[in-house]
Amino acid sequence: MTLTSSLESGLVVYHRLLGYVRPYRWIFAVSVITMAVYAATETGLAALMKPLMDGSFVERDPATIKLIPLLLIGLFVIRGIANFTTNYGLRWVARRVVKDLRKDMFCHLLTLPARYYDQNSSGQLLAKLIYDVEQVSNAATDAILTIVRDSLTILGLLAWMLYLNGLLTLIILVTVPIIALIVWWISYRFRRISRKIQNSMGDVSQVAQEALEGHREVKIFGGQAYEAERFDHVNEQNRQQTMKMVATDAISQPVVQFIAVLGLAGVIYLATRETMLTQISIGTFISFVTAMMMLLGPVKRLTKINGTLQRGIAAAQSIFSLLGEPPETNGGQQTLGCVQGAVRFEQLSFCYDATKGPVLENINLEIMPCQTVALVGHSGSGKSTLVSLLARLYEIDCGRIFLDGIDIQELPLTELRKQIALVNQQIVLFNDTIAHNIAYGSHRQVSKQDIIRAAEAAHAMEFINRLPRGLETVIGENGILLSGGQRQRLAIARALLKDAPILILDEATASLDTEAERHIQAALETLMRRRTTLVIAHRLSTIENADQIIVLHQGRILERGTHHQLLAQQGHYAELYRLQFHNGNEHALPLAANVGL
Repeated sequence: MTLTSSLESGLVVYHRLLGYVRPYRWIFAVSVITMAVYAATETGLAALMKPLMDGSFVERDPATIKLIPLLLIGLFVIRGIANFTTNYGLRWVARRVVKDLRKDMFCHLLTLPARYYDQNSSGQLLAKLIYDVEQVSNAATDAILTIVRDSLTILGLLAWMLYLNGLLTLIILVTVPIIALIVWWISYRFRRISRKIQNSMGDVSQVAQEALEGHREVKIFGGQAYEAERFDHVNEQNRQQTMKMVATDAISQPVVQFIAVLGLAGVIYLATRETMLTQISIGTFISFVTAMMMLLGPVKRLTKINGTLQRGIAAAQSIFSLLGEPPETNGGQQTLGCVQGAVRFEQLSFCYDATKGPVLENINLEIMPCQTVALVGHSGSGKSTLVSLLARLYEIDCGRIFLDGIDIQELPLTELRKQIALVNQQIVLFNDTIAHNIAYGSHRQVSKQDIIRAAEAAHAMEFINRLPRGLETVIGENGILLSGGQRQRLAIARALLKDAPILILDEATASLDTEAERHIQAALETLMRRRTTLVIAHRLSTIENADQIIVLHQGRILERGTHHQLLAQQGHYAELYRLQFHNGNEHALPLAANVGL
C-alpha cells in the first residue's frame, strides 16, 4: 500500500468512524465551539503582550495598567470554562461511541455463521471487542481535541503574527511543508505498526484464555513451563511492536520540533537586527516572540497525537472489517404453523474445507413425525455435522433439507431454530442462576413451577435442592461449580422446557453415571414419544428402541434399520455392538476415541 492510498484509506475510515458521532452531533458541536474559544484565548494571551509592554512599561498609561490584570483574569476564566466543556463533552461523546461500537460488534458477532468462529480464535475476537475499541475511543477524544484545538490555536497565532509582521511570519511558514511531509510518513508507519500490535494483542488474549480455561489440564499434565514459554513469546512480540511505535514517536517529535525551532531561530535573528528593531515597537516584538514560543506547544502535541490517531484508525479498520463480515444467510420468508416434525435430507453433501474432501456425501434420509432416529458411527463420520446442517449452523453445499415439506432455506433462521432443542455433548452454561440457565432461550413466558417441572423431569432437582440457594444458585462460568453430570442434567432440563417439536441429543447422557442415566433415560423416552428426535449415541444401550438407526461411515450412510435388523445383517453395526457388549457387559469395553459413537 502506498503512502497516498494509505492516507485516503485512513480518511475514509475516520469519516465512517465520525458517522457514529452523528447522533450526538449537538454536544460534539458545542465541544468544537468551546475548542475554538480556548484556541482564541491562546491568541489573546499573545496579543495582550503588546499593550502590556507598550502601554504599561513604555508609555506607562494608567488606564492600561489597571485594565491588563482584569483582562488576564477574564481570559483565564473563559479559558477554564472552555477547557472543561471541551474535555467533558468530547469524552461523553467518545464513551457513547464506544458503547455503540461495542453493541454493534457484539450483536454482529451473534449473527455471524459458525464458519467464521471456526476460522477466528475467540482471543482475537475479544481483543477487537475490548482493546481495539479503546484505541478508537482515544482517537475520538484526545486526537480530535488536539487536532481541532491546536490547529485553531496555530492558525490564530499565525494570523496574529501575520498582523504584526508579515515578513517574519513567512519565515515560519517555510517550515510547514517539511513538517507536513514528515508527519505524512510517520502516519503511514504508525498505522502499519498499529495493525501488528493489534494482532499481537489478539495472540496474547488467546494464549492467556486457553491457559486459564484449561488450568486443570495444564496442572495435571505439567504444562506450566510450556504455557509460560508460549505466553512469554507472544508477550515479547507485543513488546517489540510497541517499542517500534515508541521509537517512531520518540524520533518524530524532536525532528519536527527541531525544524520548527530552526524557523523560530531565523525569525529571532532577523527581528533583532538593527534595521528590523527600528520598525517595530518593544511590545510588538515581545508579542511576536511570545506567539512564536506558544506555537511550539501545539506543534509538539500535534506531532505526538499522530500516534494515537493512527492507532485509532488502524483499530477502526479492524472493527469495520469485523462489521463487514457477512452474517448468516437469513432470507427466508416462509412461516410454519403447527409443526409435525417430518424431516427429509435429500442428496445432501457438505465439506468444511474443499481441500480436505466432503464430510457428508449424498445423504438421503427421511424421518417421520415423532420418530426417534439414532446416528452412530466412528468419530468423524459426520453425525454432528448432519444435525448442525438441520439447524443451519452451516450452509449446505449441495442438496436440500425439508421440514414438514418446506425447504429450510425458505424459513427465517429464528422460525427454524424455534422448532429445535439441543442437548450437546459439550455442555454450555452461563454464569447465571440455575433457573435462568434452564429457562434460557425459552420462547414463552415460564413460571418457577415450569422450571421446577423441567428440572424434576431431568432428575436435576435432587442436587438443586441440596444447594444453599436452590434454583437461585449462581453456577459460575460454564457451570464450573457443578459436576459434569449435573451440568448435563441442566442442559436436558433446558431442552425439556423449550418443548420444541424436534429434539437433538448429541451424546446427551455421556457424562452421567449408570444410576443417573437410567432415571434420565426414562424422562427422555417420555419426551421422545411426542416429538421427532435425532440421537447421537455414545452407548448403544440408549438407542435399542430407536425407530431407525443410521450407521454413518466416512460421510456416507453405510447401514440403516432397527436395532434387531442391523444385528441380523451382521455388518458394521453388529461389529460395533459386539465390541461394546463384550461378554454381555456394556462397560467391559468402553468405546475408545476411535470408536466414538
